[in-house]
Amino acid sequence: MPVTALIAAASLTSGTAHAAPATPVGGEALGSRGLVAPEGVKQPPKSKATSYVVADADTGQVLAAKDAHGRYLPASTLKTLTALTLIPKLDKNRSIRPSENACNQEGSAVGLSVKTTYKIEDLFRALMMSSGNDAAMALAETNGGLDKTMRDMNAEAKRLQANDTVAKTPSGLDKPGQSSSAYDLALIARAGLANSDFKRYISTKVAKFPAPKGYYEISNHNKLLWRYNGMVGVKNGWTTKAQASFVGAATRDGHTIVVSIMRHEGGFWDEVADLLDWGFSVRGKAKPVGELVKPLPDAQAAPKPAASVTPATQPSLLERAASKQTDSTRTVGSVVIGGGLLFGLIWLGYGIRRRRVRSRS
Repeated sequence: MPVTALIAAASLTSGTAHAAPATPVGGEALGSRGLVAPEGVKQPPKSKATSYVVADADTGQVLAAKDAHGRYLPASTLKTLTALTLIPKLDKNRSIRPSENACNQEGSAVGLSVKTTYKIEDLFRALMMSSGNDAAMALAETNGGLDKTMRDMNAEAKRLQANDTVAKTPSGLDKPGQSSSAYDLALIARAGLANSDFKRYISTKVAKFPAPKGYYEISNHNKLLWRYNGMVGVKNGWTTKAQASFVGAATRDGHTIVVSIMRHEGGFWDEVADLLDWGFSVRGKAKPVGELVKPLPDAQAAPKPAASVTPATQPSLLERAASKQTDSTRTVGSVVIGGGLLFGLIWLGYGIRRRRVRSRS
């Protein structure tokens, strides 16, 4: 069945989206700025999201997409990359006390206190359940600091081939240059689902959280965990500039569908549920419009060492000196290259002669 690309001439908010790459990751059809859907099956339900992806997490097949590679502010959906990057690096049973800087982060917070000791596992729950920006910073600082964590997160995005993603904060708080795409969010979510700890954190509905005196209860912000049959979870986000974003996964009859949306005006829960339903209904029947690519091999993902000059290509001392000759330093037959070089050679010979004399004494 051929793929029908329905290209919508939608206006884009200045500074939030960029042109799709010449060869889009996941397939040519995903370079479209409009709706891309398969023929021969019912069309996907309408969504007010500027960008979205519906994919089969098991096979990696993209079933439908709209502006899949459009780059937008991710808001707290970027925390999926934070968790995926840091879970393998930090011992979940390690205990820490957060800094004042972490505790005073703006935006959504779980309520960290410098007087309370937390396990790393507590912080990951706070990150993925309560969208704690304070937890995001505490994890980043535990990982060796903000700069190191940003390098790690961007390296992980590169490894996943999430090339639309540039992380500038661990929390997703808006920052110039930060971006992601619906395609990348689906890639990151799919990779996260393969990690048992990641999956456990995003699936937890309610948990006890340490406080200066005892515990209090935190709950997951993903409303579909309570409302959608088979919902596994993942992450939602919101800022005034980014508007609403969401990436979620659900499993039915042993099959998992991933839906990611970006730049929605809000109230997207029913739309996401409809997109999930559609994904389950056409899975295995519709010709995919693209694919969620596999991560790069470690050798390709690792940064390349800086190129070094081999000794064979380095000019000799005499060549470098000769290239800098002037009329005042040039002599017939090039017996003398220059006063400074001649002095250096005499001094070198004198030193060698002295060492020979000493070695004989």
